[in-house]
Amino acid sequence: MTDPRGVVVWGRLAAHAAAQGRRVSLADVCAVAVSSAELTGAWLAVARGSGPDFVMCVTGPAGEQLAELQLMLGEGPCHDVLASAAPVLAADLGDTEFSRRWPAFTPAARQLGAGAVFTFPLIVGAIRAGVLGLYRGAPGPLSHRQLGDLLILADAATVMVLGGVHGDGDGDGDGEDEAGTTLNGQAPDLALHRAEIDQATGMLTVQLDVSAGEAFARLRAYAYSQQRRLADVAGDIVARRLRLDRDPGQDGGP
Repeated sequence: MTDPRGVVVWGRLAAHAAAQGRRVSLADVCAVAVSSAELTGAWLAVARGSGPDFVMCVTGPAGEQLAELQLMLGEGPCHDVLASAAPVLAADLGDTEFSRRWPAFTPAARQLGAGAVFTFPLIVGAIRAGVLGLYRGAPGPLSHRQLGDLLILADAATVMVLGGVHGDGDGDGDGEDEAGTTLNGQAPDLALHRAEIDQATGMLTVQLDVSAGEAFARLRAYAYSQQRRLADVAGDIVARRLRLDRDPGQDGGP
């Protein structure tokens, strides 16, 4: 039997994409999720391991910062949602439960203007493909209908991520579509950030003679200690304006 609510949600996705003059993409999932649940913003991060790996799309600067903050800190609802394979619904970040659970992420998220954060896993069986994350400026729970719509949208995003599609999946994986998004659904600026973070991590493995995991940990630790964005630090390393020494206490500045 056809799910009537699912038909409504997929119809909204199609209408939103058509209004933008493109095929249905992950960007449409994020936008429709925000409007359907009356939220402030959203992001979608893909996972290649046990945690979020890179950001595919965002609806605004604050959403991008919330997503990147969790990549940098190694904690937050995106990590928990992948570990549990179940939604993590933090309806009030002012609750002491979340300060204890995410001692670094919670105060930083509130400073960015998030009063509530809701995250949904993109999963099929044992495969954890990523996370759909959303936030609201004011605290408050999701309604039953809003929760149902977001679960449907998370399923839609899972299909797109695992299928490697941005719309109908007939692209060759290169270039940009009419709306200026890359064919894997990632905005050009986010794709650049991802490439620079990957390149900086590779450079650090050689400079520091460490594994890729340790190199990324050092990159995150430096960005956090300097209160800088992960992408900005990676850009400085790639441009050779910054070099991290083997001794964590001797890292040089730009």
